[in-house]
Amino acid sequence: MIRFEDVSVTYEGAAGPTVRGVDLAVPEGELVLLVGPSGVGKSTLLGTVSGLVPHFTGGTLRGRVTVAGRDTRTHKPRELADVVGTVGQDPLAHFVTDTVEDELAYGMESLGLAPDVMRRRVEETLDLLGLAGLRDRPIATLSGGQRQRVAIGSVLTPHPRVLVLDEPTSALDPAAAEEVLAVLQRLVHDLGTTVLMAEHRLERVVQYADQVLLLAASGEPPMLGDPADLMARSPVYPPVVALGRLAGWSPLPLTVRDARRRAGALRDRLADVAPRQGTTAVRRPERPERGSRWARRDRTANGTPAERAPAASVAGLAVRRGRVEALRRVDLTVTPGETVALMGRNGAGKSTLLATLVGLLEPTSGTVRVGGAAPHRTAPRRLIRHVGLVPQEPRDLLYADTVAAECTAADRDADAAPGTCRALVSELLPGIADDTHPRDLSEGQRLALALAIVLTARPPLLLLDEPTRGLDYAAKARLVAILRSLAAEGHAIVLATHDVELAAEIAHRVVILADGEIVADGPTAGVVVSSPSFAPQVTKILAPREWLTVAQVREALAAAEGTP
Repeated sequence: MIRFEDVSVTYEGAAGPTVRGVDLAVPEGELVLLVGPSGVGKSTLLGTVSGLVPHFTGGTLRGRVTVAGRDTRTHKPRELADVVGTVGQDPLAHFVTDTVEDELAYGMESLGLAPDVMRRRVEETLDLLGLAGLRDRPIATLSGGQRQRVAIGSVLTPHPRVLVLDEPTSALDPAAAEEVLAVLQRLVHDLGTTVLMAEHRLERVVQYADQVLLLAASGEPPMLGDPADLMARSPVYPPVVALGRLAGWSPLPLTVRDARRRAGALRDRLADVAPRQGTTAVRRPERPERGSRWARRDRTANGTPAERAPAASVAGLAVRRGRVEALRRVDLTVTPGETVALMGRNGAGKSTLLATLVGLLEPTSGTVRVGGAAPHRTAPRRLIRHVGLVPQEPRDLLYADTVAAECTAADRDADAAPGTCRALVSELLPGIADDTHPRDLSEGQRLALALAIVLTARPPLLLLDEPTRGLDYAAKARLVAILRSLAAEGHAIVLATHDVELAAEIAHRVVILADGEIVADGPTAGVVVSSPSFAPQVTKILAPREWLTVAQVREALAAAEGTP
């Protein structure tokens, strides 16, 4: 179905090819998962299949890519639209119409399908993706995850033979992600659709893959093969594989079910060891380490440490967005040094709560205080000293033509020493050149840049909306290290996330929202262990004990083996 013949792609000004030496075939009716670190060329390779590379993105394509016998060098995306459906990392960039139902129909209208066929397929897709209740909603009013489902639905309705998906579950809650992946699996198994997908959250998708295409950062030729075999040699792998490597299981499990079946001996080894809370969550010191660039010097006039008020407090908060009551009766207090994970299904109100804390939305009723000030009544230049938001769409913070210009502006706005922002970018995601245009960055790289811009001001309260979207495991580990450092030194962090593994790694508390209300609020282990939707993989494998991460298990095993 898809044939790559010695394919390489080189962009103007790049030191070398972004993709090189791809020579393989993807058979019809298989789900192939692209795996590799950020920046290794996964999105570029997907673009060669849809024709976006090089027709829209530029660059030089060498070799040959054929899809259903059509050469993508001589066929533009429009001429491939009946056989290839594409969903990129940023669904907003691809929407053409205003409402959900119209967007689902647009692709079929462009292909000239009969009205009765269009109507039937729209209804089928609404049901498949759980969008029936949103059919008349304006796309602008949808949450990020809802938009992602609409984007996927818009390319499903024409019934393409090939689906090309770039991070299709990155903005979805766990339940919605499972629904989408189940739909994709049904398309593969029942209709023979070929699916080529890149996804960093391997814990969600690797078990659905028929084959894995591993792209290595070292310049080695790509490898296509059995998922379990390639997970054994891949530099990126999900927690279930990491636990299997630690326990010495062979072959490596790819699903929680397989891991649970093999975990009896591991449970016995851990039977007399209690999970050490604080191995993954930050244990806050009484004082920041001297000399840290993150340290906050909150002191009284005589130089003694000052008593700090809550970083944020919310009481009886209600927020309406048009006709929708997005939040109601919300009470929340966040203290300095605390990391709080906001979780819940798409549309539960997580992003709305963050927007209210940063002053983008005015409360309908109730009170919001950040650093003692009401955010919606505080001037932005003053508010930046109290709170910073990294939005779900990083491009909302990026206006300059180069990474260097963005960092210079961030240093100036925050009154920070020159080079502060650039050093953060290098720490979060090394290898980004100063003269790179932000639009040429991957989704994960744009997120790293936006995060560095916000962190330059060292706000006492840091808000992050889906901060690991587009990040591979290595980049996520670097992000976790920085956030731990910030929390340990007194910064409060609130992150809205569907990444249950991130919450397990870093959150002191988990707050679950449903239909605009808080339905759970407590220590991370106490909340997620009892939740089938928000429990991380290690918890599901080793339940009912409150193990959250592979790091906890590794530390416990090391301690047990070192005991006489």
